[in-house]
Amino acid sequence: MKRLVVGVALLLAIGCGSGDRASRTVLQNKGSDTLVNVAQAWAENDKDVNTKVAVAVTGGGSGTGISALINGTVDLANASRKMKDKEVQMARDNGIEPKEFIVGFDALAVFVHHDNPAESFTLAQLAEVYGEHGTTETWSQLGLTVPGCSSDEIVRVSRQNNSGTYVYFKQAVLGKKRDYKLGSRDMHGSKDVVDLVEHTPCAIGYSGLAYAIPEVKMPCIIGSEGGDCVSPSTESALDGSYPIARPLMMYTAGEPTGAVKEYLDWILSEEGQCIIKDKGYAPVHNVSCD
Repeated sequence: MKRLVVGVALLLAIGCGSGDRASRTVLQNKGSDTLVNVAQAWAENDKDVNTKVAVAVTGGGSGTGISALINGTVDLANASRKMKDKEVQMARDNGIEPKEFIVGFDALAVFVHHDNPAESFTLAQLAEVYGEHGTTETWSQLGLTVPGCSSDEIVRVSRQNNSGTYVYFKQAVLGKKRDYKLGSRDMHGSKDVVDLVEHTPCAIGYSGLAYAIPEVKMPCIIGSEGGDCVSPSTESALDGSYPIARPLMMYTAGEPTGAVKEYLDWILSEEGQCIIKDKGYAPVHNVSCD
């Protein structure tokens, strides 16, 4: 009899625990590696604000998140580039109307090794370094002698093609009709780009401003001939003066409702925007943060 009472008590306890878990809404949030760190911070802080909602965050690149949105397997897709027209149409073909929300702004920084004497680049120079049929292959062609780079070769560090950063850099620097030249070292994530540049004197790479570390340099960028050389910063990203500034987005399947809407509203609130500012990105509006 005692064993029966204990057994029933255990079943009741398990049942109650399962009910708590079952009543908790889980939102799937996937996509941009640029946004993954701040998305994880949002998820961690939101669980203290709304205990009935859990947010599962994964990266994989903007293309991965957008594909998941198109297939209906994600609640929020993070993207560091806009959806392409063909992607929007694919979503509509699946009965999904993508809805875009700008959740912050980023300055897409160009990184070189700490010992590299480069102080600035023009967009035209970067296009010749990275672009198809570009003629710039060595640092001496840019008038530079880089300590520790005996080969003089420019080691181009890039991102994989499912990355929104890869797509945005191509559009903003190379132009929509020009492709990347072959032979770059294509990294899976933004942190990987910065790590490789840090340990490779000959290297140049690009990534989100939030991944900057003291061991690499970020030369200022000149957008057009005779223009100002602007350094990447949250301020220059927000006011648009930095030539490679971009919005950071979240996409939903149609107008958000319920837990998805509540989560997005919180992200765009002062508390949520202070988190993205703390992570090194520009908020969408002025905020007063501790």
